[in-house]
Amino acid sequence: MHSIKSVLTDAADTLALVTDSALLDAEVLLCLALNKPRSHLRAWPDKLLQPEQLTAFRALLEQRQKGTPIAYITGNREFWSRDFQVSPDVLIPRPDTELLIELSLKLIPADEPVKIIDLGTGSGIIAITLAVERPHAQISATDISVAALAIARLNADKHHINNVQFYQSNWYADVPDSKFDLIISNPPYIAEDDNHLLQGDVRFEPQTALCAAEQGLGDIKIIATLARNHLEPKGHLLIEHGYDQQQQVQTLFKNLHYDKVQTYKDLSGQPRVTYGLWNP
Repeated sequence: MHSIKSVLTDAADTLALVTDSALLDAEVLLCLALNKPRSHLRAWPDKLLQPEQLTAFRALLEQRQKGTPIAYITGNREFWSRDFQVSPDVLIPRPDTELLIELSLKLIPADEPVKIIDLGTGSGIIAITLAVERPHAQISATDISVAALAIARLNADKHHINNVQFYQSNWYADVPDSKFDLIISNPPYIAEDDNHLLQGDVRFEPQTALCAAEQGLGDIKIIATLARNHLEPKGHLLIEHGYDQQQQVQTLFKNLHYDKVQTYKDLSGQPRVTYGLWNP
């Protein structure tokens, strides 16, 4: 018979070839099949699985064996201690992007009605998190993908957000508000011939949300260049980028006459977000 403990052991061995978190992945999938929290697995390791539970678990396990990201199998991922719905139409939220939130919260007063725009919002994690943390802010969030915006709106409803407006827009093109105190973006920044696109979760993520022309800098150039027309005086620009793009992005910002240009490091110590102050 198949107990929780034995099934997890076998599954972890199977998944060890495709993931560095084999046991955790197995536990997450078994919880999904059983519709139980992980504490249930700890409390009842010798409990036997019903045939239909085992069938459901094996189907989930097969998806993971093929490389499908856990977040796409479960349909959700945590970001800034909140749960967000995800699908293959949006990027999977990553801890590195929380750096954008940290920096934004330092720039945005807690009790003032500032205007913010999140460009390329995807699942909405940045706009929605800022909306919760700064309820006086008026936030616009854009994406060119209708499917991504549908996920973002579901997440806004889930977190009872009413201070975010979503727009289908190619960057700033179709956004009514023209001036913002903060422009923030986690845009596509991977070069189209980057070998990382053939590895891990990114194989399953939307390429349009990952890749940009000009060795990954094309969209960053557009956002930073046009931001000058959409920032209030003393407005802030924050853009996430690749670990190896710090110098190019800093040079771009400086050539566009942003002040106080600085790059901040992510959780693993890699340069990840560059800041500029618009001071015309």
